[in-house]
Amino acid sequence: MASSSSLPVIIFFCISFFFLLSVNANEVTVGGKSGDWKIPPSASYSFNEWAQKARFKVGDILVFSYEAGKDSVLQVTREAYEKCNTTSPKASYSDDGNTKVKLEQPGSVYFISGKEGHCQKGQKLRLVVVTPRSSAFSPAPSPSEGPAVAPSSGDAAKLTGVFSVVGLLLGFLPLF
Repeated sequence: MASSSSLPVIIFFCISFFFLLSVNANEVTVGGKSGDWKIPPSASYSFNEWAQKARFKVGDILVFSYEAGKDSVLQVTREAYEKCNTTSPKASYSDDGNTKVKLEQPGSVYFISGKEGHCQKGQKLRLVVVTPRSSAFSPAPSPSEGPAVAPSSGDAAKLTGVFSVVGLLLGFLPLF
């Protein structure tokens, strides 16, 4: 049994463990490392193709980079996304060209450019957000929402790290 003098150490390890579990949100630049929120350079590229290669979790932050004052980001409904309708967005972002949007809930999320005509030319994004605790076993979205997104290798590394911390804590417990 742990003595009262070891209680602070145990509490420290427990808090550290829960901190590690909660720190799994990422900042993700839309379009990748050199991504810009602009009309795609060719018909063969789309923001959706990029999004299908990534895993987005509740708590992640999308970073939209664009020329300040020349564009904006609109979060819209599925219908507005499909029709490129900019009139009634769920949210509108236009700032210094470095818009950050936190993904607050699981499900499909839709973004389009607020600049007239840009959405019709491919400047739009659809992605699927999963909950962190169920990301490895999340159901595939319906075909109308787009293809499922494969788990990233980062998820496996985080899980391995969590198990390492638990093993370390359990290994030290008999010393107290």
